[in-house]
Amino acid sequence: MARTRAETMEENRARLIAAGRRAFADKGYAAASMDELTAEVGLTRGALYHNFGDKKGLLAAVVDQIDGEMAARAQAIGAGMDDAWAGLLAEGTAYIEMSLDPDVQRIVLLDGPAVLGDPSKWPSQDSCLQVTQRAIERLIGDGIVKPVDPEAAARLLSGAALNAALWVAASGDAARVLPKAIEAFQALATGLLAEPR
Repeated sequence: MARTRAETMEENRARLIAAGRRAFADKGYAAASMDELTAEVGLTRGALYHNFGDKKGLLAAVVDQIDGEMAARAQAIGAGMDDAWAGLLAEGTAYIEMSLDPDVQRIVLLDGPAVLGDPSKWPSQDSCLQVTQRAIERLIGDGIVKPVDPEAAARLLSGAALNAALWVAASGDAARVLPKAIEAFQALATGLLAEPR
């Protein structure tokens, strides 16, 4: 059965994202060659421009994919915890720990902000923020978290995890910085609890 034009376009888009991900991970954004990347997957620069506009657009798509994977992993870890508060704390901690992954470091935490700007404004981060806000609303409703504004709490909690991950990635000594970042993140987060645990 013949593929539709839409299926072909979606396949090309996926191939370009995969090639971009490899190139940005191996060489970094600045050194990644769009000619080499498109040739690797048997497509033209025109296909790249059609799907992403430019190299920056491709990076945004790659960052969105990786950030989405990070969020899904963190949420899965949180879902495995005994209670909703422990789950929320585990999600933030897992996100920070993912900053040790070399591809996450280079693409999402170093090149991403340098090229795409403030990560808190990325669509993938907004999605994470909404999930966190809903979790905080439930925890407030259950009396576990103080009755604070849920959006404010979600923004501050998400921002703390993101900035901790950015710090670890940029530190040059991630193994030394990671435990300090996690300890401080957890101490800040527990300030939201209605009663100490």
